[in-house]
Amino acid sequence: MATSRSRPAPARGSAKSPKSAIPQLSWSEVRPAPVVLITGSEGFLADRAGRILRDLLRAEDPSLEVNDIDAASYAPGELLTLASPSLFQEPRLIRVSAAEKSSDAFLEEALDYLASPADDTYVVIRHAGGVRGKKLLEGIRAASGTAIEIVCAELKKDTERYEFAVAEFKAAGKRVTPGAVRALVSAFTDDLAELSSACSQLIADASDEITEATVERYYAGRVETNAFSVADAAIAGRYGEAMALLRHALASGADPVPIVAAFAMKIRTMAKVAGTRGGSGQLAGQLGLAPWQIDRARRDLSGWTSEGLGQVILALAAADENVKGASRDPVYALETVVATIAARGARP
Repeated sequence: MATSRSRPAPARGSAKSPKSAIPQLSWSEVRPAPVVLITGSEGFLADRAGRILRDLLRAEDPSLEVNDIDAASYAPGELLTLASPSLFQEPRLIRVSAAEKSSDAFLEEALDYLASPADDTYVVIRHAGGVRGKKLLEGIRAASGTAIEIVCAELKKDTERYEFAVAEFKAAGKRVTPGAVRALVSAFTDDLAELSSACSQLIADASDEITEATVERYYAGRVETNAFSVADAAIAGRYGEAMALLRHALASGADPVPIVAAFAMKIRTMAKVAGTRGGSGQLAGQLGLAPWQIDRARRDLSGWTSEGLGQVILALAAADENVKGASRDPVYALETVVATIAARGARP
């Protein structure tokens, strides 16, 4: 089986750590190995690395069998059962989520598995950080010739996000000016997934070279450049920050209607995820969401109650009507719903 394909994205983090005996690669360098450890806090890049690996394996053999394991709710013997030879000998991809919350049973059986990996089987273990599972991490990092590690650290600096965006356009063979990339990074500074989506939209829609004017035409004054920051601050309960961001967005020419739509999208995702159990990879197909969206919604739900979520949904429905003409003051309607969200639906 071929083990790699050319990826044009930046190969940040490919040097070995002094404490690791296995290759440590960036998400763009992911390749098949009996055990693939994906670490780091950037869920979007981790999800993308997992998809690239799955696609590489399916390109080599379309009969690839894919199974998911939640390490937090692991049933003893599950890994061994899924890795056992099948009747038709098709290759297997076993994706393990939430290793940072893994049960004792998974830790023990995963360490045993490292000593004798199954043939034609690829086990991908996602560990988002923390001290839980340290012995497993050490075991994988010592498994020279068996494992590789894909490092998906958060891209905190604008220069790192700039390089990411440049690589997105380069991979698609689309010409883009440095000013256009800077404008995109400035507009989507808070969420790498949203930056990637913006790049994808421009790649799909723009026929000529993408310039700063192109970005301005698509995103200036629109919800995507401002409203998600407002929504994130309000959902986290930071009322003052949310109001300041809202007023800046409106002063920049943002339309109240798509701002409310952005709020509603975030809250709908939270409502879908609320009360669910299991790994994000397992739930993604059921909920029609990407794993990173589920992880983000679970973080956003901290401090919320189901009653508060319901109150906010009702408030958003009223705000949607008001900004579309039911009220003479759409700005007041926006400020009211921001206050309701920041209070997490609590009634005065």
